[in-house]
Amino acid sequence: MEKKTIIQDKNLIAYCGLYCGACRSYLKGSCPGCHDNTRASWCKIRSCNIEHSYSSCADCHEFSDPKECPKFNNFFSKFFALIFRSDRPACIGKIKELGYEGFAAYMAENELQSIRRN
Repeated sequence: MEKKTIIQDKNLIAYCGLYCGACRSYLKGSCPGCHDNTRASWCKIRSCNIEHSYSSCADCHEFSDPKECPKFNNFFSKFFALIFRSDRPACIGKIKELGYEGFAAYMAENELQSIRRN
């Protein structure tokens, strides 16, 4: 199977703000991306966004800061952030700043799956 290239596609923005379009698993063809990954029913963030018909946590009206949301700011996300030096709240902030198309362009241009934690 030929490896995919990183492209700009707002549909490849995960519910939590990661950019699936630059993820190794997605690029290798072993993951369909967050929105199409029906096996990810375990993800509380994904379930919440689907339940509320959000494209991502950037659309949430209950929590203006995703760090305040217990579904977003859980043990798994903290562990993921530590291991991968990922700053998903910064990704959500960037979506709010640039919009979905702008965020996808920024992430694809910089070949980022996530904004790096300082």
